[in-house]
Amino acid sequence: MAPSAVEVETPVVPDISALKLQALSGPYKELAATKFDADAEAGLKGHKAAKHPAYLPTWDRNEKYAPLEPFEHTEHGKDADLSFPNLLPQGVASVVDLTPTIGTEVRGVQLSTLSNAGKNELARFVAQRKVVAFRDQDFAELSIEKALEYGSYFGRHHIHPTSGAPAGFPEIHVVHRGAGDDSVDRYFANRTSSVAWHSDVSYEQQPPGTTFLYILDKPETGGDTLFVDAVEAYNRLSPAFQQRLHGLKATHSAVEQANASLSRGGIKRREPVINEHPIIRTHPATGEKAIYVNPQFTRDIVGLKKEESDAILKFLYDHLGFGGDFQARVKWQEGTVVVWDNRVTQHSALVDWKNGQRRHLARITPQAERPFETPFEG
Repeated sequence: MAPSAVEVETPVVPDISALKLQALSGPYKELAATKFDADAEAGLKGHKAAKHPAYLPTWDRNEKYAPLEPFEHTEHGKDADLSFPNLLPQGVASVVDLTPTIGTEVRGVQLSTLSNAGKNELARFVAQRKVVAFRDQDFAELSIEKALEYGSYFGRHHIHPTSGAPAGFPEIHVVHRGAGDDSVDRYFANRTSSVAWHSDVSYEQQPPGTTFLYILDKPETGGDTLFVDAVEAYNRLSPAFQQRLHGLKATHSAVEQANASLSRGGIKRREPVINEHPIIRTHPATGEKAIYVNPQFTRDIVGLKKEESDAILKFLYDHLGFGGDFQARVKWQEGTVVVWDNRVTQHSALVDWKNGQRRHLARITPQAERPFETPFEG
């Protein structure tokens, strides 16, 4: 059976010196050199100490899980009141759209206090606006157990096969570039850009839906996240091309990510999988159609020759990547929780700051339904 949430007592702040020993032993040495310097995280090398050490990443080679089993997902967005009275009460919530089709900033609402009706509305509002930045939130101050309990309303927690996680909480995906980390110099020695569009773990049979990412530590400026509206990208295509894409499936692979992790001394919690998904998937609550291929995990189009597959995929990747008029840029602020729907968006973090300041976030990634397609409507 699929792993359930780990039941542990209230987390104790980890001993950073012990984490350093773990990180620097055996296969973790190279990974630690680029992602984790415990002395710097403790504030011993001229940088401020990590604000949330309980969320520092750990990697356990002995942590293994069986393949994920199918489960029945409940899409709470279907049950939402479309006037959003519980999520966006009049006179309380401040709502500002970042662009016409994607991105909204909300203030005056505390996500952690929402009723189930409010959570239903959250799922639907995020599906409609694609990505929503909620400011002045208390998520980072909740216990990890409470944060996971909240996220479980939206689906089964996904345990990432390779990423670092807080000790005892593999359901939390940690995004962490440590204080004093200069790996950006090596990164850009061979690349011109850090943009890497993707939908999270799209290789799973049931990839994520409503997804939460909250800030723990941030550089003074930089480290923004880009999002693209895959529904509007679909709508921009000609009807003839839309129709041609319907009925096609593409493979999504976890193999390369697992191999990359192992090659740099990382971990592999589960054996990597390859799954086929429709190129055009339908959102179960809104009925909107979205392009569902991404250059990080999609490999080929089923039934087409390599040259044909490569040409179509390159066009779709370029279409999404260059579509600045259906993209949004989220700037992180203290206390921000960004909620997006992985079924209808893609995103990319930006590595654009060079002062060695820490960027530390936590992601809760509830899985959703198996991607499906509804018929083309010309």
